Amino acid sequence: LIKSIHILLCYKEITGCYSLLLHLIRNLSSTFYRRPLFRVAQNNNCRPAHLQNDVELSGDLIRYGKTKQSLKRDDWLRVFDVPKRWFWHFYAVSVGWNGLLLVLYLSFIFQHQYPLWLSDFLDILTGAPGSDSQVPKLSTVLVQLLLWVHSLRRLLECLFVSVFSDGAMHLVQYMFGLGYYIMLGLTILCCDRMEKERSTLLSQLDWLQVAGFVLFIWASWLQHQSMVLLARLRTGKSGTVETLTHRVPEGGWFELVSCPHYFAELLIYISLSFVFRGLSFTWWLVVLYVLFNQALAGQLCHDLYVSKYKSYPRHRRAFIPFVL
Repeated sequence: LIKSIHILLCYKEITGCYSLLLHLIRNLSSTFYRRPLFRVAQNNNCRPAHLQNDVELSGDLIRYGKTKQSLKRDDWLRVFDVPKRWFWHFYAVSVGWNGLLLVLYLSFIFQHQYPLWLSDFLDILTGAPGSDSQVPKLSTVLVQLLLWVHSLRRLLECLFVSVFSDGAMHLVQYMFGLGYYIMLGLTILCCDRMEKERSTLLSQLDWLQVAGFVLFIWASWLQHQSMVLLARLRTGKSGTVETLTHRVPEGGWFELVSCPHYFAELLIYISLSFVFRGLSFTWWLVVLYVLFNQALAGQLCHDLYVSKYKSYPRHRRAFIPFVL
């Protein structure tokens, strides 16, 4: 009976958190997309100027690409625009930096020590000094490797598959993106530092890591297929660019959600958590960040499609099939 009550309470807590998540995302979306409160205030000439400026700046910081183009922005905000096609910079930095960290960790497996600069930096980040007796972890090698593969694929897609328009992103978003992929690799090494392991490297392999690897492959395929379908909206049969206008995406998982590539991104990070055998609380926090980030971006994009195309399929969700 006690176990049953505990399960019901946990279920109620989970569903409550899920409802709160949906409510938060949809309210954020309506705040930065529709902004009905400030439209009314504008019509009545009673809009608080400082509050309106805050909302405009927040909307400018949270949007990029086509969702930013629909905004009426002051000229001073456009000064901080950088091209969205610079997305490839993020993945180029990730390929170089996280590739270096992967090589250094492979070296650590055999030499049992990092370079002094990296060891000192990890000591600062974790607050836990490293030990020469620290056992290398298979999960760290796999996650670092898969992150590098993911970054390389996305870099190649940005350079050779995607067709970018004249969309923009904020300079703050650009700088954050560069820092994000630098810190992501360091986060993996911090997770390695905080977790204890005693068994040998190959004996650490278990079914959850295999499941995570399989999910990573499938989610990567889903994201690549979605990027190809998006690119085909702007190219002809010969592959040449014919238009830079936005069209309604069709085919594949676009029949279920407006942004399957965002959903695939979330699945990729979840798969890496499985490769960590689900034991890294820090990485689950990274997954939570990706969930909020991709869900908000997906909802904004979905709202744009719905408002722009009157015949847009009403059964499509924004981000997660049948859910959100």
